[in-house]
Amino acid sequence: MIIKSEIAKCVWPAVPSDAGAQALAAQYQLEASQWLSHAELRKAALGQLQLVLEDAFLNVAYWKETLQRIDFQPGTAIAYEDFRRLPLLTRTGVQDLGDALLNRNLQDAHGRVYQGHTSGSTGTPVGFYQTDLTQHFWRAFTLREHLWHRRDFSGKLAAIRSNVEDSHGTSWGPATDPVVQTGPCSNLNIRAGIDEQLAWLEREDPDYLITHPSNLRALAGRAIECKLHLPRLKQLRTFGEVLPRETYRLCERAWGVGIADTYSSEEVGYIALQCPQGAYHVQAENLLVEVLGGRGEPCAPGEIGRVVITTLHNFAMPLIRYEIGDYARAGKACACGRGLPVLQEIVGRQRNMLKLPDGSQHWPSFMEDRWVGIAPIRQVQVVQKKLDQIVLRVVAPRPLSPEESARLIDTFKDTLKFPHRIEIERVDSIPRGRNFKFEDFLSEIA
Repeated sequence: MIIKSEIAKCVWPAVPSDAGAQALAAQYQLEASQWLSHAELRKAALGQLQLVLEDAFLNVAYWKETLQRIDFQPGTAIAYEDFRRLPLLTRTGVQDLGDALLNRNLQDAHGRVYQGHTSGSTGTPVGFYQTDLTQHFWRAFTLREHLWHRRDFSGKLAAIRSNVEDSHGTSWGPATDPVVQTGPCSNLNIRAGIDEQLAWLEREDPDYLITHPSNLRALAGRAIECKLHLPRLKQLRTFGEVLPRETYRLCERAWGVGIADTYSSEEVGYIALQCPQGAYHVQAENLLVEVLGGRGEPCAPGEIGRVVITTLHNFAMPLIRYEIGDYARAGKACACGRGLPVLQEIVGRQRNMLKLPDGSQHWPSFMEDRWVGIAPIRQVQVVQKKLDQIVLRVVAPRPLSPEESARLIDTFKDTLKFPHRIEIERVDSIPRGRNFKFEDFLSEIA
């Protein structure tokens, strides 16, 4: 990485700008902290958490009342066991409380305050506030992820996503701009059709591509059909949705490259980043993340539980023990040696669970290799209409024969472990939801 210099004709050693110096200072600290032990990371996080709790106690009535329930007192260090006695803050709770969670006495040093809303892809949108400080950490972890994967900053980045217009830029964006000279970035809105996207990718010939997992899967599948190669492509990057294992295999077949996934949310920022070994490392310098079982107990490695997050730097609207609505599988220490906590797998959202008449629930999985050879099917979406009824929305160039329909229904009954009514609805296309995210499975059961 060649550092940008603020002073002309002084490129080695470089003299960075103020913003570049701050970015580099963050990376210097993050490079050291990622190798700390679990106990050392927990101790440092609790020290930062103490400052968040004290500020919330003094400036946000809701948090003062809540913290008083566990006898919290500013100036007295909180033990982790006492912190875990705090009630969970649900998404509905954040929606209902609204601006009652806003700290109106925020220090000027945290910079400007921004108001935002989640996309609503997990239900009703959540309103939140962030600051220049939280944006600083967004950029710091973006740069960390680039460095973890040793990306060639001189390469070309292509982005297919919802929040961009078709454009060409000279750099990768605000995370890298103050620090290093990068290659160009080309942007395409995800509203473009898959064939249009592929033609655009062939023209752009990027070194890196970032997009949603479902969009990437469609691109890779179509590229295999068309025998479209991207000769310069070095790595794929995904965000915003659960990344199925079969998408890794599909992209390896299509282009011979791997995927680096990120787990984030608009209201809390990066939650976990994949290291080159493939483990999802919690960004413990910015968040305290719990994975909790049904009775609120911490999950052991291999167990699936609710993801609960506490922000460590958002003093404008601290989210403390916030149940984000996702489930993850707790992981064991990674072979890479980083002490950052590990999530083995991001399982899915609570609302994307298949419910059975006997009261049991599970996350459905329907890998393409189980159904792709039954008929010329381009896309499938599973919709649960009732406890005993599922509709398969199928995109296909022609109607399915009775034999193909029967095979498809039998396959999904077996794959979904759903021995009830399954019907097929042939559609021209399957629209994406809010923020253009695609859901393989939708539950219409309240």
